[in-house]
Amino acid sequence: MALALILAPILAAPARADSLASFLPDISPSDLVPGADGFGPIRTDVPVAPVLKGGETAAWAFLTSDFVGTTGYSGKPIHVVAAINADAVMTGVKLVKHSEPIVLVGIPNSKMIRLTEGYAGLDLKAEAAAGGEAHDLDIISGATVTIMVIDDSIVRGGLKVARALGLGGLSPARPSGPPREIDMSQTAVKDWITLAGDGSVRRLTLDVGQINAAFEASGDARAIGRPAPGKASATFIDMQLALVSVPTIGRSLLGEAEYQNLTQALEPGEQAILVMGRGRYSFKGSGYVRGGIFDRIQLIQGDQSVRFVDRQHKRIGALAAADAPEFTELDLFRIPADAGFDPAAPFRLQLLVQRAVGAVQKSYLTFDLGYRLPERYLLPAAPAPELVSDTTGEEAAKTALWQRIWKDRTGQIAGLAAMLLVLTGVFFFQFQATANERVFYWFRIGFLTVSLVFLGWYANAQLSVVNLMALAGTLRSGFTWDAFLLDPLVFIQWFAVAAALIFWGRGAYCGWLCPFGALQELVNQIGRALRLPQWTLPWGLHERLWPVKYMIFLGLFGLSMISIPMAETYAEIEPFKTAIILKFMRDWPFVVFALVLLGLGLFVERFYCRYLCPLGAALAIPARMRMFDWLRRYKECGNPCQTCANECPVQAIHPTGEINPNECIDCLHCQVLYQSENKCPVVIKRIKRRAKVGSADLQMPIGDPPANHPNAKPKTVS
Repeated sequence: MALALILAPILAAPARADSLASFLPDISPSDLVPGADGFGPIRTDVPVAPVLKGGETAAWAFLTSDFVGTTGYSGKPIHVVAAINADAVMTGVKLVKHSEPIVLVGIPNSKMIRLTEGYAGLDLKAEAAAGGEAHDLDIISGATVTIMVIDDSIVRGGLKVARALGLGGLSPARPSGPPREIDMSQTAVKDWITLAGDGSVRRLTLDVGQINAAFEASGDARAIGRPAPGKASATFIDMQLALVSVPTIGRSLLGEAEYQNLTQALEPGEQAILVMGRGRYSFKGSGYVRGGIFDRIQLIQGDQSVRFVDRQHKRIGALAAADAPEFTELDLFRIPADAGFDPAAPFRLQLLVQRAVGAVQKSYLTFDLGYRLPERYLLPAAPAPELVSDTTGEEAAKTALWQRIWKDRTGQIAGLAAMLLVLTGVFFFQFQATANERVFYWFRIGFLTVSLVFLGWYANAQLSVVNLMALAGTLRSGFTWDAFLLDPLVFIQWFAVAAALIFWGRGAYCGWLCPFGALQELVNQIGRALRLPQWTLPWGLHERLWPVKYMIFLGLFGLSMISIPMAETYAEIEPFKTAIILKFMRDWPFVVFALVLLGLGLFVERFYCRYLCPLGAALAIPARMRMFDWLRRYKECGNPCQTCANECPVQAIHPTGEINPNECIDCLHCQVLYQSENKCPVVIKRIKRRAKVGSADLQMPIGDPPANHPNAKPKTVS
């Protein structure tokens, strides 16, 4: 209560809002535009400020968080100020504020600043044409999610500003009229002449002369020296395009049977185009046979581009329209639902023409085949949202970002799912799993090794008490899933931990999945193999050291209520970033601290877990509500038998025999002992009793058993 009274005024105090106006006074105009000497007033319609050079507007400055979601892994926005000139090229970029020590502690801030400033010179026209992927993404180890958020916010924010201001010829990313929908009720079959005449089929024709002239205009001497042979009027390529997921167009060109096959193959939201070609140049080429990718064509619509792969492709034998011309290539391509393709909006199919200029070198030119669905196939729809306040589009972009991250980490997600499945099976069938002591020992060593190498050093999926502080921060400021979905392995682990707390307590994570916990136990096993002495702290001292980790956690949590960045700094008592995320590649004080903890672990198994870990303390508090007690015990455990208490790796068993669920790491060693025929007195006693009974049976004389034996026949009285 006293802590709440102290913190109440602090929490109630209004925070200064982060805005372009709040950051501009701390930025030199020359940082955004070389030679600039001032900023003009911020516009009222679009939150941008002119960057002035000699009184003239040289560029427009904007804050990324004003236009797009920039929530980082910490749950707070990453603020970047950038400037764009009239040609839609970024002239300067400044990282002005972030709260990302969750993953960036140990990574020099100068490195983050240098990477962010590297976006100066980014051509947003090229990004618009390539769907935001015209540049290379430079990833910093340990900060992958943060870099992807920064990259996404700079590119998408820059495109929104360029379109809003009409920079570089980019037009607003909304149709000039209301959005349209396809009228699926139109199913009439038309002939080829009608389809070609009304624009249902669009055409790009290039002859040899045009291709040679285009390469000459490119200025590439090597390409100019190798002109395409043949007459200038000879057809180089005649490529035609139709959107065959529209009923009338599809039925007319494919025929009823093929169109029905197509509609059954298309998933909800998918569309399909038919590409037809003839001439000496193939729009397919042969590269897709080796790599599965059609590298000569791509579909472009606004910022989005689609490259087709072999699983999206189907070859067609012939056109159904009787008056259609002959084509050497007839190919269907499916456009996936997640491509963001709008069939009612204009798009273009870009053809890549290549010319060999050396043994392996090639020169390239591109030609566009534009396509717009005829008006008669469309129905009116709802008005388009506003550009800057595009809430729906912003949510979709955030969703696309975390979905992209999850898709990129499919293999890692599958690996974690397999680990969780195996671990769940072990816990549900722990009596069978622990039946063979040697087999279970090596299984546990193998599982801990996978946790350390795969989850820790490879995937950087180490949970931290800072995750909980970030969660508390988002609950105070307005909860959103965005920040937590950015790291799929951490997100999945927290859901698994929540379920495990109900069933088994904190030990499911601390004892099996925590990479640093695994590192401690494996280091201790090495120490035992080297015959290093193992220290067992007196029970009284051991019991009084338990609360230390709880005090550390409560202290960090209290600090987070005042300042999350300050709490995250003091959370360096967790050596996880040093030993797991950054693999000891840090300043020497952090490395020494981690090595000291591991060194103590050589003699006291899991020293850090027992007495210092604030994450373990945080998990132990809700673990008190677990619903089941899975660990089997005998009534003799603790009185008189002390075998399990003496052999518990973390001294979680009281001398009286009770297992302390707050300290137990569910290593299941006590369940191995529960069945041990060599160590458990109860089991040994039962074995001896059975042997004694069996021996007595063997010593009986042949004939009827004695009268007092259980198997004796009752006497009959005549």
